[in-house]
Amino acid sequence: MTAERPDAVPGNEEEALGLVEAGEAIGIPTATLLLNSVAVTLAQPRSVVREARRLTGDTLRILAGKSTRGPAKGDRRFADPAWSQNPAFRRLCQEYLTLCESFSHLVDDLDTDRRSWQDVERARFVANILMSAAAPTNFLLSNPAALKRVFDTAGLSVAKGASQWWRDLRENGGMPSQTDRSAFEVGTDLAATPGAVVHRDELAEIIQYTPTTATVRRQPVIIVPPPIGRYYFLDLRPGRSFVEYAVSRGLQVFMISWRNPGPGMGETGMDSYAARIMSALDVVGEICETPELSLIGFCAGGILTSTVLNHLAAHDDDRVRAVSFAVTLLDFESRAALGAFSAPRLLELAQKNSRRAGVITGRQLGNVFSWMRPDDLVFNYWVSNYLMGEPPPVFDILAWNADSTNLPARLHADFLEIFKNNTLCQPGALTVLGTPVELSRITTPAFVTGAITDHLTPWKGCYRTTELLSGPSTFVLSNAGHIASLVNPPGNPKATYYTSREAGAGPDTWFKSAAKRPGTWWELWADWTIERSGDEAPAPAQLGGGAHPPLQPAPGLYVRDRTP
Repeated sequence: MTAERPDAVPGNEEEALGLVEAGEAIGIPTATLLLNSVAVTLAQPRSVVREARRLTGDTLRILAGKSTRGPAKGDRRFADPAWSQNPAFRRLCQEYLTLCESFSHLVDDLDTDRRSWQDVERARFVANILMSAAAPTNFLLSNPAALKRVFDTAGLSVAKGASQWWRDLRENGGMPSQTDRSAFEVGTDLAATPGAVVHRDELAEIIQYTPTTATVRRQPVIIVPPPIGRYYFLDLRPGRSFVEYAVSRGLQVFMISWRNPGPGMGETGMDSYAARIMSALDVVGEICETPELSLIGFCAGGILTSTVLNHLAAHDDDRVRAVSFAVTLLDFESRAALGAFSAPRLLELAQKNSRRAGVITGRQLGNVFSWMRPDDLVFNYWVSNYLMGEPPPVFDILAWNADSTNLPARLHADFLEIFKNNTLCQPGALTVLGTPVELSRITTPAFVTGAITDHLTPWKGCYRTTELLSGPSTFVLSNAGHIASLVNPPGNPKATYYTSREAGAGPDTWFKSAAKRPGTWWELWADWTIERSGDEAPAPAQLGGGAHPPLQPAPGLYVRDRTP
């Protein structure tokens, strides 16, 4: 007998990319909220009766061996031949799939029952967890691949699985480990593009990267990563680094490396983060001897970037000559899976909890987003780690995903306010750096990206940014998901993106006229940014300059949770 490979473990780096997500700060779901969502779903008498009748009929056909139901193509949970060849396992799989279909129908019916889309997404979130947890592949006696592994290893797989379960219970909050982080070292394997820290304060370091071309563009680019997670998803290993690619195109590249806040930084909010970006503009301008530059904000970093641009526009400061927003939502009215966490009471509780602790921990944030994709991010590792006795896989992007950071209570509260009341889109409803936010006053040329399979920041919501700003905008749609669209180097034969000259007519009209092109948006972004980065000049012989000498080699201290 041979054991099947665990259905959940990624087989290559591309699959690993699809298993991770980065998201905005949200409320942590409570047990009460989850139970209420189940009650709402079942409180539909007609729908429940209809599904009970259908489920009974399907069950009778399954028991009689007359059902042709089978798992969806690509559902690797049921890849073992036993699920199609063994009568008992085949019937078990069919009954599980029938039950999932009924529950899905009940959730879909909420859409026609005058429920808000947030209520529907909340119910869908709970249903996905329950159905994923109920999969027969999650249990030893109903997982043929795991049973084969027990036989082949004479029970050793059970012992290894129990050992890994006990270790995760003690060291990982009871969640199954997604990767072996010890296989990579930040600064050696990850975040390894050469450069130096040229400025540091209590909140962030500024990293300048070493040019690799004889000439560079005079106007530099500052990267604003999200304050949730480490910045080095943008600087993974050589060949998979956005930073490395941007430098290779002759751009002068600077990175803001946010500090991982502790409880003592609980009062650090959006004003502090926006002010740090403002000071970065000054530092980089002094080093490059030019006030003009470009910004690119990723995810929640794009939210911070928009408030800085608003402040600059209000003060007639046009030093930012171009701005880019990568998978960033500014309008939270867009329907998204994040709506599952937008109940007012839930957001209030989340705010109180983080204020009490000073921070919302990286583990809390990571667990929420894992449960948004329970098949991929929870139960597949449950099966591989515990039932199969396999060690966690080794992938750079999974190592980054596990290297979580905290979020200050004040910034968490600020994000929750934006999320709950959509204040970024209401002129004057939000004030940052003493300036009321009015996105329409921003006229800076913008390059905006979305990802077609992104469920955290849906691409139509990302497209909305082009309508909120008043300057000329270019929108590009990647063919991947949230993080996979960002770690998207040239040379991937599967990478594609959509572009269109249609502007201002809404996302659907834009997509109808869009052309699908091979390659990655990195290349198009670099071309666009270079056009707006001034003339060429000899590459600097050394990093830093004037009052900002190099302090130490990249990636610096903060990404390693160290302080001077």
